Amino acid sequence: MRIDAHQHLWHPARGDYDWMPKDDPVLARSYAPADLAPQLAAAGISRTVLVQAAATVNETEYMLGLADATPFVGAVVGWINFEDRRDLATLKRLANHPKFRGVRPMIQDIADDGWMLRDDIQWAFRAICDLGLSFDALGFPRHLAPFLTLLRRYPDMRTVIDHCMKPQIRDPSPEAFATWAEGMARLADTGAHCKVSGLITEANPGWTVADLRPCADHVFRHFGADRVMWGSDWPVCRLGAEYGDWLAAAQTLTAPLGAAAEAMIYGATAAAFYRIAG
Repeated sequence: MRIDAHQHLWHPARGDYDWMPKDDPVLARSYAPADLAPQLAAAGISRTVLVQAAATVNETEYMLGLADATPFVGAVVGWINFEDRRDLATLKRLANHPKFRGVRPMIQDIADDGWMLRDDIQWAFRAICDLGLSFDALGFPRHLAPFLTLLRRYPDMRTVIDHCMKPQIRDPSPEAFATWAEGMARLADTGAHCKVSGLITEANPGWTVADLRPCADHVFRHFGADRVMWGSDWPVCRLGAEYGDWLAAAQTLTAPLGAAAEAMIYGATAAAFYRIAG
């Protein structure tokens, strides 16, 4: 079973995608299951993980409705308001849905880099652990240190790092790479998983596989195939390449790892982490 561990579906007219540029020709349009299905068929992918793209419970409900009607959606990662303890009841209710697997606060959009360490939101991380849910860690390299503190605080929390924590591939400075690489190695030591996704949108236009390789190889080395999963980040990936082009680039990056490792990265790791049945 091949799995795309990170993709989105959205309808801008719903009105809660606050981050989305209103006039962007790629992003500011509807993306439905029928738009993704041909890409999955061409790639031989049978299941996906549908991930939140709006900071509202309403969008999570919208995604769960899509998942109910879409066989290829194997798991849903939603959103709750970590700043409102009343959403504990919401999280418990969502956890009863057969395809709901975890949550992702949109930390990359929050001004306070240490937001995840605030005392008033720790109830949410405890609830994630207690309910056996997963946590998608979304951030930038500046969040590496606070995420390390968080993951050490909750060693039993099932955590996956989205988009390799968005390394600054477009910044070729050795200092930027070294800071990211050191931080990622420390996160790997906590037992967290990592998604090889989103790399092409952190690279310059006209990127090559060689541009992506240092970051990808670092993740493979420190996390291992049993904690790495590939994700398209479609349709956001379309800012840098079409679905098949990014998949082909990823397969070039993973080819030296061998068939057994590739089977994990393109399916088995995500199936185990998100509890996706065949």
